[in-house]
Amino acid sequence: MTEDLKKMYRTIMDDKFPPKMEISFIDDTSRQTLFYEKVTWTIDQVQKGLRYGENPGQEAALYKLINGNLVLGETSLIQPGQYLASDIELLQSGKHPGKTNLTDADNSLNILRYFVDKPAVVIVKHNNPCGVAISDSLEDAYLKANQADRVAAFGGCIALNQTLDKATAEAICRQYSEVVVAPEFESGVMDILATKKNLRVIKIENISRLRKFTGERCVEFKSLIDGGIIAQWSFVPKARTRADLGLAECKYKDQICKIQRLPTEKEYQDMLFGWLVESGITSNSVIYVKDLVTVGIGTGEQDRVGVARIARDKAYLKLADRLCFKIHGIPYNDLKDIDKIKEIDSRAATENGGLKGAAMVSDAFFPFRDGADVGIKEGISAIIQPGGSTNDYQTIEACNEADVTMVYTGQRSFKH
Repeated sequence: MTEDLKKMYRTIMDDKFPPKMEISFIDDTSRQTLFYEKVTWTIDQVQKGLRYGENPGQEAALYKLINGNLVLGETSLIQPGQYLASDIELLQSGKHPGKTNLTDADNSLNILRYFVDKPAVVIVKHNNPCGVAISDSLEDAYLKANQADRVAAFGGCIALNQTLDKATAEAICRQYSEVVVAPEFESGVMDILATKKNLRVIKIENISRLRKFTGERCVEFKSLIDGGIIAQWSFVPKARTRADLGLAECKYKDQICKIQRLPTEKEYQDMLFGWLVESGITSNSVIYVKDLVTVGIGTGEQDRVGVARIARDKAYLKLADRLCFKIHGIPYNDLKDIDKIKEIDSRAATENGGLKGAAMVSDAFFPFRDGADVGIKEGISAIIQPGGSTNDYQTIEACNEADVTMVYTGQRSFKH
């Protein structure tokens, strides 16, 4: 059985999807058609498409939009030929990519497009970010993103918004990763990455033009169990600058209830950073960020207070792991000495999992104050959320009691 399972993951599927695809939108007066072409790569002198779909045994194909123009109402499609994740160049593959590798790369770019002014790194695993960071150097941004959740980053997709340099490449090669995506590679870097023979190295030149994709929309298709399809425009965060945010306030019992403390410049930076990262996270989600680095990421939960707690608990665990690596040079999970474990746990508790002074980010409103209270009890200083709950006054009161500031985006950020 074990050998059969191993063989299953080594099996390469020859997909039967046709080389071209067309999707038409038709009404009484017009037809708008989108034209797609299947993407393949030459690997070992053989033309190959996707390795397989979400799981071995599922055929899959990648198509890129080569022609057509879709306008519905006042919204239009990204113009054909402006490629990102659908037009990758494989510099090194070992194993050629499967669907999950490309969807991870795509979601990393979905987040990375909002961070183009400074070195930024997004690490994605199972289509959710496990670490995101902005810093003054690419190496430092990578190290911070990796240490944000080193365990989850194992086998993940690393996307960088600048030319991959030797120092960063050497840092990347100290762990196991599935995919590295960058716009360009410094001379000598490929020799470093070649030491990881199964690492998929992907070059996407348009990463250098990511700003162009900010605010642009594509059409998303979701297939239903009976073959039906839901089509929707992709999500675009409206709140991308400080001016787009509103200080939290609401009307309650014929009075205006509003937040008392204005955010500092640092809090604005962390809140905006967190809100844009949030756009690439599966809902329900709550995350914590501090100093332009994710501290704890909670994803895919059914209740908001629960996911706030999960993100908090992950922050404690990840800080303990960082401390253990720094002090003892080993993962926290490998630490066996009870006294040393207690020491690490005590330090993580003293620092509240690194949540003191952090910003709390929620993709939808807090239906009650209990979700916000989870972060407030850990010492967060700011909250960013859409607002719009009938109980917004409760969350505002909770913030004012603790001298925590809060802003509204006026837009929900669900991702399913």
